[in-house]
Amino acid sequence: MLRSSMRRFKPATMLYNLLHAKHLRHNRLNYRKLGLKKAWYDTVSSTDFAHLPQQIDAAGDPTRSSIFASLDPESQESLKHFDKNGFAILRNYLTEDKVNALNEEIDSLVANKKLSFIYRNKLLFAIRHSAMIKAVGKDPALMELIGILLNGQAALFQSINFIYGSEQATHSDAFHMSTYPLGGLLGAWFALEDIHPENGPLHYYPGSHRLPYFNNADFNNQGSKYFKGKQSYPAYTAMLAQKIEDGGFKKEVFLARKGDLLLWHANLMHGGEPHQNREKTRKSMVFHYFKKGVVCYHEITQRPAILEQF
Repeated sequence: MLRSSMRRFKPATMLYNLLHAKHLRHNRLNYRKLGLKKAWYDTVSSTDFAHLPQQIDAAGDPTRSSIFASLDPESQESLKHFDKNGFAILRNYLTEDKVNALNEEIDSLVANKKLSFIYRNKLLFAIRHSAMIKAVGKDPALMELIGILLNGQAALFQSINFIYGSEQATHSDAFHMSTYPLGGLLGAWFALEDIHPENGPLHYYPGSHRLPYFNNADFNNQGSKYFKGKQSYPAYTAMLAQKIEDGGFKKEVFLARKGDLLLWHANLMHGGEPHQNREKTRKSMVFHYFKKGVVCYHEITQRPAILEQF
């Protein structure tokens, strides 16, 4: 109970922010630009921007990207419908040799204790330990494409590697990695092996990115002056499940092939199917990108994002 209260205690978050001052410079500049009378080290949530315009840009035209012409027709067609569907699938984006090298790299980082599992099954920030993995995430052609979809310039924020399926409940990344203006985030998921129904494939709801950006206020999780909200995460996912049902969105399951790339919108509702056969892995790699110039924070924890790459 005490540990839970300390996590919710806003002054503790403010102390953490003060200790990471050099990685919060982006918000200091953005607060000033927006005219926010707010300390850069304070907690931050969507309520701080409620009085500001909430214009959301449509995705840029991906056919302008330098790699578009080199993609197969199926991938080109998927990219053309990114703004409508909220995602795009690029087949065989990574070669088999590249994927094999990435898997060997991850195995080595885990064996040498450079990476360890947190939140049960996530290997976070391999980009801080591997030039090979960072090079994939910061590939100029990929960064250009993502920048076009974000209608700006992309900056790599985070990497996550999985050995098994995430099994995460349906969610929007915009609740975890939030921005003002809205929509300044994009995810890229690489299949590092063939994905089958029994080893926890991804699922998503096409078109669900057009739902409102739900935040703490939508399920009474705003908290008070000194404490963050105490609603459970299942309360958030239950709210989303109802919104998806009300909207009539249909779930699709992504049975990816080794080397495939999935790009998805900040607000696309997605998650992980149950990993039914633990004798089989579901190796995958995720990168998250922020749009440069936006305020970056975490609505779920009311923390400003620590951006080492900016």
